[in-house]
Amino acid sequence: MTKENINWSELGFGYIPTDWRWVSNFKDGAWDEGMLSRDPNVLLNECACVIQYAQTCFEGLKAYTTEDGHIVCFRPDLNAQRMSETACRLEMPPYPEDKFVEAVREVVLANESWVPPYGSGATLYIRPNLYGINSVIGVKPATEYHFRIFVTPVGPYFKGGIRPLTLRISDFDRAAPRGTGHIKAGLNYAMSLHAIVDAHNQGFDENVYLDSATRTYLEETGGANLLFVTKDNKVVTPKSNTILKSITRRSLMVVASEYLGLGTEEREIPLSELGEFSECGLCGTAAVISPVGKIVDHGKEICFPSGMNEMGPVTRRLYDTLTGIQMGRIPAPKGWITVIK
Repeated sequence: MTKENINWSELGFGYIPTDWRWVSNFKDGAWDEGMLSRDPNVLLNECACVIQYAQTCFEGLKAYTTEDGHIVCFRPDLNAQRMSETACRLEMPPYPEDKFVEAVREVVLANESWVPPYGSGATLYIRPNLYGINSVIGVKPATEYHFRIFVTPVGPYFKGGIRPLTLRISDFDRAAPRGTGHIKAGLNYAMSLHAIVDAHNQGFDENVYLDSATRTYLEETGGANLLFVTKDNKVVTPKSNTILKSITRRSLMVVASEYLGLGTEEREIPLSELGEFSECGLCGTAAVISPVGKIVDHGKEICFPSGMNEMGPVTRRLYDTLTGIQMGRIPAPKGWITVIK
């Protein structure tokens, strides 16, 4: 199929409307069959529950063109599972997980000309949304819902490609104990907007959030999980019930142990331990891994030995191996790759 006339290598991480999206509605206790639509617009009543009480969640995954020319997705079953868990926490009817994966397949196939070619550095970002649409004025869940998947071709999440980031320890809290930090609710990201704008205004790339109960443990950033490498090359990630179950992070831990033979550990990480690590990175669907050069704690700079010029050696191996799996250059664990075409 002929590709769209796009300078793929110059794409940023932004929205470009494509030809088709998947839409489905929940009414009278059941989801309809769903269908592909050319209409990128959503018409809502002014009293829709999503507008009044932010009853909404989303997911993010990607489609890739592999080295041998196939179009694939990376672990969409885990996105389906996570969206189901999020929906239940927000009192929304989960979209059936098998239909979720099939809808991803349908919408990617329908937009095949928008899937960036292999080697371009770009991917097709897939954004499923679920939200309450009927009028609700009292504080309660909606009874009608809209599920939609749109896709858009994207380049790197952070401008300038892979370069070490400068983060700050934030004075803001991201999530409360027993709250919604562990699910992918839109409200979590709304809470982070002021903090990220403030961070950018102060010259930082992102915020590092501490646990809100004691403010002594590292948790995650506004849009990605944290990953650290010890001086003896063990890969360590924060453990907390208020951070998101990142699919990329979980996959990287498997890559570290089973592909690279490295030790791995998921545990509470005190802020006081930050200076003891040799490497740090942010991991998530959008960026895979972005290296971190330093973290600033209220004027005190914690600089990682990996430096401000390039990825650290272990972070680079993790990145190269996982992207190699996604792009078909390295054999994947069973079930990790869903072939679209």
